[in-house]
Amino acid sequence: MNISERRSSEGISHSTVGIIGGGVAGATIALRLAELGISINLFEEGRSLVNGPPICHLHAGGNLYREISNQQCLNLLEQSIDTLRVFKHTANIRPTVIAVPIDDNSSALDLIPRLNLLKDTYQALVKQDNKNKVLGDPSDYFTLYSQQDIEKLKKLDNPTHPITPDDWMIPVAKSLQLNQFKYPIVMVQEYGLSVFRIAATASLALKQMENCHVLLSSKVTDAKFDQVSQQWLITYETQDNKQQCTVDYLINACGYRSGTIDDLVHIPRERMVEFKAAYVTHWDQCEGQWPEVIIHGERGTPKGMAQLTPYPNGYFQLHGMTKDITLFENGLVTSDHSSAQPKLNDDFKAKLNRQWSEEEVIERTEKAIKHVAQYVDTFKSAVVGGKPLFGAQQIPGADATLRAADISFSGNNYARSEIVKASSALSAADAIVSELTTKGIITSHHDDVNTREQLFSTTLQLDKQDILVKAENIAVQRGFPASLAQPIG
Repeated sequence: MNISERRSSEGISHSTVGIIGGGVAGATIALRLAELGISINLFEEGRSLVNGPPICHLHAGGNLYREISNQQCLNLLEQSIDTLRVFKHTANIRPTVIAVPIDDNSSALDLIPRLNLLKDTYQALVKQDNKNKVLGDPSDYFTLYSQQDIEKLKKLDNPTHPITPDDWMIPVAKSLQLNQFKYPIVMVQEYGLSVFRIAATASLALKQMENCHVLLSSKVTDAKFDQVSQQWLITYETQDNKQQCTVDYLINACGYRSGTIDDLVHIPRERMVEFKAAYVTHWDQCEGQWPEVIIHGERGTPKGMAQLTPYPNGYFQLHGMTKDITLFENGLVTSDHSSAQPKLNDDFKAKLNRQWSEEEVIERTEKAIKHVAQYVDTFKSAVVGGKPLFGAQQIPGADATLRAADISFSGNNYARSEIVKASSALSAADAIVSELTTKGIITSHHDDVNTREQLFSTTLQLDKQDILVKAENIAVQRGFPASLAQPIG
């Protein structure tokens, strides 16, 4: 069968949607539309799906980012809840500790009004639908700890299986240099998110859907809209040859390379791209099961935020929001009038093609370890645990602090996904469904099919163990320790 041949399903017109890019946005949109019975052609230049920037955090409330608006935090909270309802085997169920160092300009108390707003909103969402209760009990959404509280916890033994917030705080209390922080210290129900288990979920679910054609190692080289047929003619190259197909609607989900497709179809767009990296470490002396630890700091300065993300078997992923760790000099670039694609320099392009020098990997990972060890002294014994997780993140518009974004529409039957955080992918997919319905490409909806569980029935039937095995294989194939694919909690 030629991939442009259209299939039909009850309530669906005979239409085909093309999606360029199989990252978390493209794969999620493909799942959403394929579950409706729409015929999908998903083009991915790489050899597997969801192989982009280092996803490690759910961002259920945006608590990592002090600088973003309350509305963005509320958007991220709702989007994260939806994400866990659909990708139910992808979360690492452990809380996040947020601490403010004494040399930081802000007060630890500044966090509390936003946390109360998020807690109240989460409680209301759970009251509205109990299936929204995916972040633990709303009454435990956050817990505050005074220095005296933490001093008491420090004397307790590490639990084998932490359950309560106090259980999770014990290993942190034993290891943090407590006199370096303002109080209270916060523990919040911000969970981890596994990029490898998302990739596994998307791959396994789409494989079961005959109406979704996943075209890996396929690069789109041209796209033209025919005003007569009202269709897009897509030209793409595989390892073997050049091929073409037609689609009724085209979605640009190319992530940081979205501008190349905008240029191809002559639709201008203003955006930024930022190259960032996280570092894989192994800490033999780790005692107890750790939560994630976020130590706030001013972005781009030597005291930029430190992020310690735990995985099984002593592995930790580190971020340090300084220019010699996670951020890079000239790593944030903007588009201009000549192109919708911001231009990263050749060094970043080489890194994106996995051409890191061993010296730089060691140097930046050791700087990340030292950055965390300012606050967790025993972490200085950690060592390089693998190659970096890295990628370029697109940010639509001109606001570098934007974190909650989803979709934009332009031209003839053309949309672009513009998510910044993985949890926004479902919001982008919902917006696409609404647009396709408005345009008559989806001709009707079943009124009784409206919950997340009903809309993603194939995805949610996947076996947890099958997802884990697939995720471990993906991690190893990409050169990472299998532990990074394994669940916590």
